[in-house]
This record gives sequence, C-alpha cells and structure tokens, in this order.
Amino acid sequence: MDSRETGNRGEALVADYLLGRGYDILRRQYRCRYGEIDLVARKGDTLCFVEVKTRRNLSVAQPREYVTGKKRDKLRAAAAWYLSESGWEGPARFDVAEVLWERGRPLRIRYIENAF
Repeated sequence: MDSRETGNRGEALVADYLLGRGYDILRRQYRCRYGEIDLVARKGDTLCFVEVKTRRNLSVAQPREYVTGKKRDKLRAAAAWYLSESGWEGPARFDVAEVLWERGRPLRIRYIENAF
C-alpha cells in the first residue's frame, strides 16, 4: 500500500468513525486555491475542519506532529474560503484525526477536537 492509498483509507476510516459518533460528513477532500481539507463535518451546530494524519510507523513522530505551523496556516486559509463559499455563520473548529496502520490493518484512531 503506497502513502496515497494509506491516506485515502485513513480518511475513509475517520469518516466512518465520525458518522458513528453522530457527525454529518459534508465534504471529503475539499479543494480550493489555498489547499485541501480532508474532511468537513458537522456535529450539532459546530462545523469541524478535520485534518487526517495516517502513519504506518511512529518511530519519528506522532501523526499530529506533522500538522506544522505552515500546514495550519494553509488549513485556516482553506477553511476561510470554505466558510465564504458556504455562508456558514455558526461556530467552527479544527480537529486532527490520527490513524495508525500496522501490517496493512488499522490499529487505532485518536480524534483530537480543537487541535489548534
């Protein structure tokens, strides 16, 4: 499994995870001129911009540590674009979902609300 396939499978797992917890998935892989948001979800009256980090190895760092300052800036810009397009006026937050794979199988999902 290459890294792109691993990432896509991780995003699908997180979408299912969120659906099972009462979230609505509004968009997957939302793209605009500022970048991509893996998942846009809604839980009650809160819009959630979800960055999914999928890794097969934790020897270097935890998946959430790959959401660098530069990446957060891109996510904020893409989220602002999404908000202007959609007309959303309620609360919004940025979440990070970590997916760990081992031997081609998902081992765990850690979901961090209000990650930044």
